[in-house]
Amino acid sequence: MDITQVYKQKIQFPESIGSDDLGWLQQIVATYPYLQSAHALLLKALYQQEDARYNAGLKTTAAYTTDRDLLFDFIISEEFNSYQPIDIDTIDVFDVEEISHHESAVSNNIQPAYIQPEEENKLENEHLEEKLEIGKPLKFDASEKMSFTEWLQLTKTEPLSKLPQSTQKETSGEDTGLTKKLDIIDRFIENNPKITPVKTSSNPPSVEQKSDESPSALMTETLARIYLEQKKYQKAIQAYEILILKYPEKSSFFAERIEDIKKLQQHNS
Repeated sequence: MDITQVYKQKIQFPESIGSDDLGWLQQIVATYPYLQSAHALLLKALYQQEDARYNAGLKTTAAYTTDRDLLFDFIISEEFNSYQPIDIDTIDVFDVEEISHHESAVSNNIQPAYIQPEEENKLENEHLEEKLEIGKPLKFDASEKMSFTEWLQLTKTEPLSKLPQSTQKETSGEDTGLTKKLDIIDRFIENNPKITPVKTSSNPPSVEQKSDESPSALMTETLARIYLEQKKYQKAIQAYEILILKYPEKSSFFAERIEDIKKLQQHNS
């Protein structure tokens, strides 16, 4: 089957894309950079492998896409988020005694090493970044279109080709609405540098407004991760403080994230 037939098949059945498709898709994108469907398929291949280049690939795809609503619908679709099962026949199985023998031989040859402070700080940073999932693919769901828009704005991702005038008119109203919601969050974070939880017996804090456009209602875990990816550490901390109030059942998880961000912030100061 030639590459054209394979390409058509993958467009028709994007859920069939696997790690083996990454190489030839990269070649197609390099040869035909304005072929939007190729960018979308490459994005799927990167997501399939949880490749560290996925977030950058998503920005590139957004830049070459004239209709970002379609792109958003694609990355939250079941076909995009499906994974191919691992072929168990390809997994090598070793004898337990053989493993124990090798472990013993390795441990006998281990020599203590002195780690320079700079290297220790780098290792600690890498550990914190891995724990905070920095660099891992950002995953959006259908309710997080605003978070997706905020991410594109923060990364200054602009379309490489102008939208048709009619399309601009259709989307301008929706864009204005999203921008208004993002401004609400930004103003709240700016005016509330420290967000503290209150006892249940006291009056609810301003973050717990019942409006669908309150900072609490608009904040998502993905948006908190977006701030973190952009190294906006203080905004990320405040975002998780809002999430503690919004989801008290996950307060210990969010509190741990805040502590890790503070450590990362200190290492990079």
